[in-house]
Amino acid sequence: MRNFEKFLRSRFAAALIAVLVGFAISAIVLAAAGYNPIGSFGALFNGAFGKPKYIANVFIKATPILLTGVSVAFAFKTGLFNIGAEGQYILGSTLATIVGVKLALPMPLQVPLVLAAGILGGAALGAFVGWLKAKFGIHEVITSIMCNWISFYLCNFIVMSDAFHKPNSTSALQVNGSSYTMILGNWKKSEAGKEFLSNIHWLREILLKTDLNYGFIIAIVVAIAASLVLNRTKLGYELRAVGFNRDAARFSGISVERNIILSMLIAGGISGLAGALTITGISPHTITLLAAMESYGFNGMSVAFIAGCAPIGCIPSAILFSSLIYGGMSVQQVMGAPSDIISIMIGTIVFFTALPGVTGMIADAIAKKRKAKEALKEAVKEA
Repeated sequence: MRNFEKFLRSRFAAALIAVLVGFAISAIVLAAAGYNPIGSFGALFNGAFGKPKYIANVFIKATPILLTGVSVAFAFKTGLFNIGAEGQYILGSTLATIVGVKLALPMPLQVPLVLAAGILGGAALGAFVGWLKAKFGIHEVITSIMCNWISFYLCNFIVMSDAFHKPNSTSALQVNGSSYTMILGNWKKSEAGKEFLSNIHWLREILLKTDLNYGFIIAIVVAIAASLVLNRTKLGYELRAVGFNRDAARFSGISVERNIILSMLIAGGISGLAGALTITGISPHTITLLAAMESYGFNGMSVAFIAGCAPIGCIPSAILFSSLIYGGMSVQQVMGAPSDIISIMIGTIVFFTALPGVTGMIADAIAKKRKAKEALKEAVKEA
């Protein structure tokens, strides 16, 4: 019983219950609308994990939301709300495109420079928001939202500029091929590559029918590094101290202003990396004219909250989120159910991530009942 109480108080229990409640409410909505919940969920899971190429696409789509989730989580752990991950992502992808189009260096030089451009773009935007917070006390939520739209329209300006616009299209020029980060690159499409893959059906399906790239591996490394920085370094201690109590941090000699800017710089850089990896790893390897926000940053917020703003926890959270989004398309195709049901499920899961308090209350009630029984047994024994 005590182990069960301990489990209920854990963050994992809250996340698990939130997911189960999300599925339960979605089942009710599906049934009320006249759709078979079991068949719909079967289509969902089959659409996400039914074939090797589906699984590969889940990981491909998880990459940007994992990184933006880590970005939001990192800032949140230091007392800041990085709602600007969307704008940092867009600016990162824009600058990565600019560098990828203008430079045509060998891959070992080209890829790091393109990724660095994306990181610097996101970091600069995050640092600007942090500077406004540290210097003038302007809340980061307000400035982040404004910067999102600045990045949005800057992206569209670059797309339609004479230097980068692709004729007869709504996109910019593609980055040079040496910028690509797909696994096995062009070799897999060569005659030798096709011949080698012809005997390995599942690998051929993954490599030739998807844009599988190194992005998810990089994202996992970033998530682990962010966790280590926060929890195992002096820098992380100072960042968390400023987030926990700025007055106490200042009294102990920690520069509050410096750490606010640094926290947002790191968070922005991670979101910018997400944008750059999208350009280098996923076709069409360029930016397009945006009609609305791409929502990678906002989805990253959901990933972070489901994970309890733990950078490593964002890894399974991003995979769950991506599988729901990608597999959700099959629900509409197979069952005819509206894809909005997936949005309802995701919204419900995010909403119920507030359950740590509720599960803690349940654990307290169980503990109280257990102690009452133990006290009653002791009284009976003494009598």
